[in-house]
Amino acid sequence: MSKQILVVDDSDTCRKVTRLFLESQLGLEVCGEAIDGIDALEKARALKPDLVVLDLAMPRMNGVEAASELRAIMPRVPIVLFTMYDDAVGRALALSAGANVVVSKPSGGWKLIECVQTLLRAA
Repeated sequence: MSKQILVVDDSDTCRKVTRLFLESQLGLEVCGEAIDGIDALEKARALKPDLVVLDLAMPRMNGVEAASELRAIMPRVPIVLFTMYDDAVGRALALSAGANVVVSKPSGGWKLIECVQTLLRAA
């Protein structure tokens, strides 16, 4: 059975591209998509993913807040913060909130693939 991934991003295009990349390059199954942190918490509880790919800048609940809440309900599930805003302060906040790794969207999908593979192997 393939690993289940939850993709969280307020951009419909980013969610679809991330889904396509994870499914076509790694053969993973994206079990669900969420539009913000609140939606991510609901979907994570229902779907029980093996890994979460999470955007930083989202309405209602941002990625740092969502990472902290997700970590509380899924302590062993890896969280990848996949963001356009990759700076030292944001990275430190995300990691302290519970994200396993921060990947810059401008660094591309291949970096995301590499991190997802590494985290799933270690899980």
